[in-house]
Amino acid sequence: MTPSASSVGARLSTAEIIAVGTELLTPFRTDTNSLFLTARLNELGIVVRRKSIVGDEAADLGPAVRDALGRADLLVVCGGLGPTDDDLTRETVADVLGRTLTEDPAIVEHLRARFAARGWTMPENNRRQASVPDGAVVLDNPRGTAPGLWLETGDRVVVLLPGPPRELEPMFTALIHTRLSSRAAPERLYRRVLRVTGRGESHVDEMTQPVYARWRQAEPPVATTVLASPGLVELHLSTRAASEEAAQAVLDAATGELAAVLGHHLVSTDGRSLSEVVGALLRRDGFRVAIGESCTGGLVTARLVDIPGSSSYVETGVIAYSNEVKRTVLGVDPVLLETDGAVSEAVAVAMAEGARRLGATDIGVGVTGVAGPGGGSEQKPVGTVCVGVVGPGSEQEARTAQCPGDRAMIRRLATQTALDLLRRVLLSRTRERATVRGD
Repeated sequence: MTPSASSVGARLSTAEIIAVGTELLTPFRTDTNSLFLTARLNELGIVVRRKSIVGDEAADLGPAVRDALGRADLLVVCGGLGPTDDDLTRETVADVLGRTLTEDPAIVEHLRARFAARGWTMPENNRRQASVPDGAVVLDNPRGTAPGLWLETGDRVVVLLPGPPRELEPMFTALIHTRLSSRAAPERLYRRVLRVTGRGESHVDEMTQPVYARWRQAEPPVATTVLASPGLVELHLSTRAASEEAAQAVLDAATGELAAVLGHHLVSTDGRSLSEVVGALLRRDGFRVAIGESCTGGLVTARLVDIPGSSSYVETGVIAYSNEVKRTVLGVDPVLLETDGAVSEAVAVAMAEGARRLGATDIGVGVTGVAGPGGGSEQKPVGTVCVGVVGPGSEQEARTAQCPGDRAMIRRLATQTALDLLRRVLLSRTRERATVRGD
């Protein structure tokens, strides 16, 4: 039942994915197959234009298949190949394509042997899984009872795959990837991810849109997508090229243009997270850091130690939630707490200095704020966050931010603010060294 190599047909450049299963339309199941398939198809230079989820109803699935075939070169349908009455993918696709279903005796015998190996008798309803549309190639499924199917209709290709990821992923890798590779366009799709912090999505777009708008008419064109998450904006660049070297040259040039307008708001051009970038800067300079945290409750330290090898630059973290701990452990002056308040730049700096002293490190970070939902005031409303960085040497930096959202969001954004300020302090040393050298 293993497909043989087929002659190369029309090129496949676009795809759609349909995930079948009423359970995927509830809060209890998530479609992860489309993420895997999109990544693998993009590697082949096949662009996924649309994804959809359809319940176990032929009246819904039939039109979805028909519409997808009117738009895309390749349609991948996941799920609905089981033995029960609500598994209708095989029958529905055959109906849309005008194909007759015929029972394949080899599949029946394979299923019987599979059940017998476990000491069971095959239920008769499993025979449904042996129904094959005319002209289809059967795809072996050594991990389950549902074989996959490869069908061609004109210049289009339809692939039916079982829903469980443990079955779908190895089947795609072993049986589908090579067949699609021979049909994909010679150009492959290459991507670059830039990460930006310290500016919101609209600000980033305002800065970069005049740059990336020109790329749509370039040769080769570069597509740009702007994605926002709390405290972070991502710019996804993509281009098609016949070779990786040519693609990387195009993406390097595009990245350079964006870096020039984003300045030090640009965290990374290779997809690294803020924590990874901060860790790399600390490791580069041989610095160790200690953190004093109030409203973040250890999240800053956790973000840093999430990175493998962080023991080379993280010394300690102190959760100083109460003023008493701020005074007795971090050595914050009680007068400062009284006059400026626990949520102030002065106290954040004092917490940073106390953490640095306690850990005997090069750099200290302090963060304090009002995470809510209570505790705010007119002068310091909920969401007020103060961050301080002390060191290396006698350097001191502080920042106050107004973080929106609920308690969890505020704490996350406070953590992002603290790491970003530390990153900028470390970058300033890079600039200073470059100035001294005359770079």
